[in-house]
Amino acid sequence: MSGFFPSDIARWALGGRDPNETNEDVRDQPSLSSAPLSEEEMRARRMARLESLEKKSSVESDSAGDKDTETERDDSMEVDAPSSDATAIDPNKKVVAAAKSTNDGVPISNIVNETAPPSSEPAAKKQATKKPALSPSEKMLRKKSQLLRKVLLVSLNEDISGAINLNLTLDAATGFKQGEGNASDWGVHQIAEILASRLSIEKHDSRLDLARGGGGSDLIVYLCGCYKRSWEEWKELQGKKRGEGDEELLDILVEMRGQVVSYAASSLMIPDLFELASDSTFQLAKALTTTTTDPTNSITFDTNGKNTSFYYCLCEELYSQDVDAFDRVIADVVGHVVTSLAKCETILDEGYLSDESPLGRNPLLLTSALRELCIHKKATIAFTKMNKFSLPAANTAEASERITPPMPTPPPGATAQQIQLFQMMQRMSNNTRSGYIYRSGPGIEKQTILGMVLRQGLPESHPSVGASFSNAATRTKKDVNQNVETYRRALEFYQNKCNELVKQLLIAGEDARKMVIRWFTDALLVNVNAGGTRPDRTKVSSTEFLLNLSVVLLKLCEPIINDPKKTLLVDPGFVNSPKDHGGVYDLAGNDQIPRLGENIDTNKPYQPNNSFIPFCFFFCSRALALSIVPEASAFENINYHARRTAWNIQQQNGDVRSDPRLNQILGIQYAREIHMMSPSYITDIFRFFNMAAGVLLRMDKDELKAMPEHIVADYCSVLDYGAEFTPTLLSGMDFGNIFRLTVKLLSKDYANLVRNYNLRAKLGDVLHDIFLPSSGDDRSDVPRSVSCDPLTGGQPYLTSDKLAQETLAPSLLLLYGEVEHTGFYEKNSHRTKIAKLLKFLWESPEHKPAFRRITEDKKSFQKFANGIVNEMNDQFASVMERLPAIRTVQLQMANHQEWAALSEEERETITSRHEENEQQVKRVLPLCNSVMKMLGFLNTDQDIRDMFLLPEMCPRLANMLLHVLTKFIGARGMDLKVDNPELYNFRPKDMLQDVCVVFSSFAAANEFQLECAKSGYYTPELMSKAVKTCRKLNLLIGESMELFALLEIKVAEASKLMAGEEDLYDDAPDEFMDPLLSEFMTDPVLLPTSGHIVDRKTITQHLLNDSMDPFNRKELKLEDVVPAVELKERIDAWLKEKRDAKMQI
Repeated sequence: MSGFFPSDIARWALGGRDPNETNEDVRDQPSLSSAPLSEEEMRARRMARLESLEKKSSVESDSAGDKDTETERDDSMEVDAPSSDATAIDPNKKVVAAAKSTNDGVPISNIVNETAPPSSEPAAKKQATKKPALSPSEKMLRKKSQLLRKVLLVSLNEDISGAINLNLTLDAATGFKQGEGNASDWGVHQIAEILASRLSIEKHDSRLDLARGGGGSDLIVYLCGCYKRSWEEWKELQGKKRGEGDEELLDILVEMRGQVVSYAASSLMIPDLFELASDSTFQLAKALTTTTTDPTNSITFDTNGKNTSFYYCLCEELYSQDVDAFDRVIADVVGHVVTSLAKCETILDEGYLSDESPLGRNPLLLTSALRELCIHKKATIAFTKMNKFSLPAANTAEASERITPPMPTPPPGATAQQIQLFQMMQRMSNNTRSGYIYRSGPGIEKQTILGMVLRQGLPESHPSVGASFSNAATRTKKDVNQNVETYRRALEFYQNKCNELVKQLLIAGEDARKMVIRWFTDALLVNVNAGGTRPDRTKVSSTEFLLNLSVVLLKLCEPIINDPKKTLLVDPGFVNSPKDHGGVYDLAGNDQIPRLGENIDTNKPYQPNNSFIPFCFFFCSRALALSIVPEASAFENINYHARRTAWNIQQQNGDVRSDPRLNQILGIQYAREIHMMSPSYITDIFRFFNMAAGVLLRMDKDELKAMPEHIVADYCSVLDYGAEFTPTLLSGMDFGNIFRLTVKLLSKDYANLVRNYNLRAKLGDVLHDIFLPSSGDDRSDVPRSVSCDPLTGGQPYLTSDKLAQETLAPSLLLLYGEVEHTGFYEKNSHRTKIAKLLKFLWESPEHKPAFRRITEDKKSFQKFANGIVNEMNDQFASVMERLPAIRTVQLQMANHQEWAALSEEERETITSRHEENEQQVKRVLPLCNSVMKMLGFLNTDQDIRDMFLLPEMCPRLANMLLHVLTKFIGARGMDLKVDNPELYNFRPKDMLQDVCVVFSSFAAANEFQLECAKSGYYTPELMSKAVKTCRKLNLLIGESMELFALLEIKVAEASKLMAGEEDLYDDAPDEFMDPLLSEFMTDPVLLPTSGHIVDRKTITQHLLNDSMDPFNRKELKLEDVVPAVELKERIDAWLKEKRDAKMQI
């Protein structure tokens, strides 16, 4: 288009704008209302205009009238002749400027260069000659010329450092033209032509190099600079006392701003308008990208505010000219950013340029560019309308499209070791060429714009991250922590930019917000299985994406967390409204979300006072369930694996510092500590869940049972993780709502609502891990202040909370029996913690009334008591079998010669079995210790002791206690010695003392004496030795010792009586014998479900462990059994007859 004059281009670029219209800021112009045109129609219209312009022989020039001259005043723009020492012009220098006269008849050469023809007069005489003073019009022209140089970095027809000489002269009839000659005065109406002349320069023109800091061949940067400089000059003039001629200068500056914005808009819509604009959308993308690194030249910020920035005004101009073109420009700009963003793999990627990544590979800068683009609401809306913004709708052909990406390659410069590690980690993450479905977890993070933003992180599989933690076992903790902290700061800074971007999208208006909510909905739907133990990464998103997703949603919830009034706007009906949650909280189907209760009412209309707050709350809770919760479990496994590997290496006399396996595991662990121990992230999660607990506390039963089960389960998991790995972050946190909700859900009134035994067991763990005040004999790192309520003067929640005082003790007794259903290994840990909680409550006066009420519910207490006895019988027997085996292997390993003589396979087999025994003992012994102590302190209460003396409980209690006693006092007691007993929580002296305390508690009870005598574990020698050992070790003192000694005598007497009694049953009829235990029945009952008759204490004991009829496995309750009256009469008659006969003998 170089064949056109600047005036032609100016009119064409401005879309026919009338040069005579009033000079106003472009952003104040009304939008043009016209029918939308396609790109082809718009181009045809503009080309037709050009063709008509080309046929004209001349262009009418609208020149402004002369303005009144102003009195010269002192300001920053010097208009006097330059001094001879600094700015004098060589008088012999040839004048390049045009010689055209101004309207006042003064040649512009006399104004600009002050050059004169050579003179024969002496130099001294010439210097003494005084130069003529400038007229007001000449001074005004100089000021305007300086504005051109300062703002547009151009001059009309002179060579000035830092400005491009356009070689333009002004003809009064035809306007500007190129060539030398005089120039007439110019005004505001010639700005468009001057600017067009500057923009018409070709890319390779050497003059572009002369404009320092002017953008060079980058048209958008140049125009932005002009815009900023015009504002600066305008404000400087405005700040001074107004003089004659200043109004024209102000008009020129305003016109400059308007023209640079208009030209920028035209260049973006029609890139071939100027050669410098051929890649204008890329230039705009680049300018947005550099805004963060070069804020002084930012196109999105202006000292007058964001709504006056170059970018904002540019968007307004584009939108006013052509809405469709505006959308296309925004889409092109975003496309340039996304092209580079798609190539990024971590937030550590360097910003090098390439054909594949024209804007570099720096996720921070690229995300910042998107954020800056969205400061204009119309641009944001155009952004969210792009196809790349959302996933295709479910059940469409596009959604089912399979995408097969190329195998990821290590970054340039990776070493052979890093490449090998990279490939191995890729295989571990299932990132294979099999690809993924478009609408899937990988699809949303690789095919949508927000997904590409949020997938950036610090994956431990990446060589650059792995290299930072290589040889981890050889490095100091300080060195590792420094690396972790450095990366953490970088990650948090990037996440802040992500938060800013999402916020900009949400505040852009209802249309943009709907698209963002739709994207969040899809992100949760396609990752519904991300919470599993080993999620399939070809179906769910990466850990980095899910963690960043939770960070963003946590930030959206921050106002809710900080303002209690906003929590009142969390409407529980959201989870029952598919229209609003979009399927994230489905009640049916494969992806249904379990609820706390059953029989959910979904007919209640959802009419929230604020629809956005429930969205933020429930979507954030779901995102946490798919991110931090499974990641916490994975982190715990890695930590355990590292400890286990180190132990194995030491057992094999290996070097833990050089072992490659351990170094690899530690490298992964340290890499995950970046986010898993981030103070800001973890504390935000703590605060969210305490707020969530407060929301659930306010709900009635119907609302509460509809709540997703994972909200309660997740706060349990997160607090458990915090207690183990980040206890210091718990300090200063408020968990009052969590405590109160936990106590409420465990109470009898809500026991039938929350029927998930695993969840109820987790609630008990939270009470122990967080709210049980630490004592001197435990190893908890949780600050004691966390367990105390600041609202009660720092008293423990467990003793100060009213609901806890009334309900917690019976709730824990019930829970002790319920955890039987949680699994073989898990129940041991749960019961150990429950026992410690009960001990603390027992010693608290505030809970004494609740313990007294426990025996009123006989059925519940029997379940609890039965659980205790079962636990000790099963677990203690297991420990007693494994301790001798552990001792045997310890002695074997200590004999190095014998150990070395074994084959490697034999050593591995023995070691594996030994480790299994050790782990089992470590799990079980703490429970055995706790249970025995609990039996001791509970049975100091007479009412509770009477419950244990019931016929169905007393025989089992006596058997259990005597069994334990035989292991410590019996002939094989020495076999229980092991090396490092504290490592296994094995304290035989303490356990023997606890057993003897329980014996002394029941010593005076005849029922207990009799059952001890009946027990197969009883021998007179055993009881005698136990009493002597207690005296020798001073295990019991005072009345307790006397009672234990008395028990020895009483049991011996009962044993003699029993010996004679047993003779009576030798020839008893079979119908008098219990079919299950082969014992003589004293209270026979009929089982209506099967028709069999058994002894009452037998079936009572059976039903405590199994609710089915033992003969046909039908459901049976104790209240359903029927006394066998006729059989009972015959048994009593037969027994009386036998006793009478014996008496006669």
